[in-house]
Amino acid sequence: MPRDGGQPLPAQAGPDPARTGHPLPVPAGLARPAALHRLVALVGPPNSGKSTLFNRLTGLNQKVANYPGVTVEHHEGRMKLSNGREITLVDLPGIYSLVPRSEDERVTHDVLKGQSSAVRQPDAVILILDSTNLGRHLTLAAHVLALGLPTIVALNMADDLKSRGGDIDTESLAERLGAPVVLTSAARGEGIEAVEEFLTGAIGVPRPIELPALQDVPKCREWAARIGEGASYRSPAPPAWTQRLDRAFLHPIAGPLVFLAVVLAVFQSIFTAAKPLMEALDSLVSLSGKAIEAALPAGMLRGLLVDGVWNGVGSVVVFLPQILILFLFIGILEDSGYLARAALIADRTMAKAGLQGKSFIPLLSAYACAVPAVLATRTIESKRDRIATILIAPFMTCSARLPVYTLIIAAFIPQKPLLGPFVGTRAAALLGLYALGFLAAFATARILKSSILKSEMVPFVLEMPPYRWPTMRQIGLRLWDRAQVFLKRAGTTILAVTVGLWVLANVPLRAGQAPPIAESVAGTIGRAIEPLIEPLGFNWKIGIGLLTSLAAREVIVGTLGTIYGIEGDEQSMGLQEALRHDLTPGGAVALLVFFAFAMQCVSTIAVVRRETGGWRWPLIQFAFMGGLAYAGALAANQIVTRLF
Repeated sequence: MPRDGGQPLPAQAGPDPARTGHPLPVPAGLARPAALHRLVALVGPPNSGKSTLFNRLTGLNQKVANYPGVTVEHHEGRMKLSNGREITLVDLPGIYSLVPRSEDERVTHDVLKGQSSAVRQPDAVILILDSTNLGRHLTLAAHVLALGLPTIVALNMADDLKSRGGDIDTESLAERLGAPVVLTSAARGEGIEAVEEFLTGAIGVPRPIELPALQDVPKCREWAARIGEGASYRSPAPPAWTQRLDRAFLHPIAGPLVFLAVVLAVFQSIFTAAKPLMEALDSLVSLSGKAIEAALPAGMLRGLLVDGVWNGVGSVVVFLPQILILFLFIGILEDSGYLARAALIADRTMAKAGLQGKSFIPLLSAYACAVPAVLATRTIESKRDRIATILIAPFMTCSARLPVYTLIIAAFIPQKPLLGPFVGTRAAALLGLYALGFLAAFATARILKSSILKSEMVPFVLEMPPYRWPTMRQIGLRLWDRAQVFLKRAGTTILAVTVGLWVLANVPLRAGQAPPIAESVAGTIGRAIEPLIEPLGFNWKIGIGLLTSLAAREVIVGTLGTIYGIEGDEQSMGLQEALRHDLTPGGAVALLVFFAFAMQCVSTIAVVRRETGGWRWPLIQFAFMGGLAYAGALAANQIVTRLF
């Protein structure tokens, strides 16, 4: 095996038979009927570059799914080999051992052991280890190799290892592990050919080696240390710039200030950098809508396509640039290693709420979506801490709220400098809403952890990766994935709701004509709930939006676009001006507060029920958040109305 990992692997797995005297099995390759793809699992510890390698091997040919009945998110992708065949790759949750302590680790354990009802046992394993942290990560090799599955060990981040003065004899390590070993850099695409060669022709049973008792942790560590020493492993020196940056980023005073500056930069960019892109997309939606209107004769079909689909779905799609900018910053911060530091900084705050630092990662992912955030709580060993984190996760401002927030803020708050050119009034308002959700989560967690979910505090242990430059390929794939998720939702859930709303807004027909929207079925429903929401400053149109937004929070934007499009307001004045006509400043603030607190998402309710094992917690959660949203919106409307 070449030490640089740049040449293809030999066809056999394990050491040279001439040196060991043991014959190797004939390579099985990947030959199977075309209808049945070989399944290869990617396994590795967190922060080992496992997902980066998965993206490198599969490109855009991948999908995100949940294990049926388990609700743990996983990625699957297809990879075409040089021999023309295709294999299926599955990116399993990160683990440190096959002795499961959390739900995530249980999923990986069950799949690799062939005990999962959702995914069959893989035909082979790609074990990804961080070459710069091999002393700790090699213990996982003992667990994986003990399975007896054909395995290749990919020592990732080899570029970091070499640049920082580290070294490893891959031939010697392969001999001691009884499996092929290759140095890779998934971020740069180095060593990928060797992995592909293994997948093409080296699927065979690895040579049995002497392994420690997997339940005996000290012996596993001794074994890993002995294997590393035998392979002449030299640990790399800690990056000097990582130490210098950590002195600032982890400083008890400077650290939180840096974090606040980063957050302000993100929110300011959401408005300033996204504005030209949103205007261009809005113009494209408007022009295409007019083209469709001109191409079709007047009638129900034109009304459905223009008023129902284009004004509804198009009103939501224009917010795609803002959502992608948010995920761009999150991706950069995560891939650079900064978010791990943010978790450490947040641990002090989490402790004051009675939670451990591990709760920070799920809560951080809730800024993207509450559903994966609830799933991410499976890494929390304490059941009470896990339930508490699940219950407060929907308070964090997810990306689905972003279109609602930015629409109302842009309609009612003029853009003015607040802190010079760095922060404007709209960015400050958006930050305030994010802070409001966080404070509600913090207060709720403190109540829960001091009463019904009280438990002992657990020390927070977190592996700190070195700072790295994010790769555009990895960031690009992530943005593409988020764009697909957003557009799929716009093309399914939002489309279905807006079309259904258009139908309800055009019946019952009278003399073959659609009634005024206020007298339609949709209008009747809205007027029926108007007395309940009128104290909040909402009219029947907002009431319809609140009902439809239970499907997905951002649906309210499409709903209002459809309603005002049918009335003609959306085209004549624009959605923002139409809202200014129907909402008072007090009602606008109340609507923002309502969406900051309310659990307006059926998908989140469903996943909470599955994760907590029943309806008790999601019903309590929905009622509490709904009551808080109503009370908060009522107070906001009263206060703002009296002030202005």
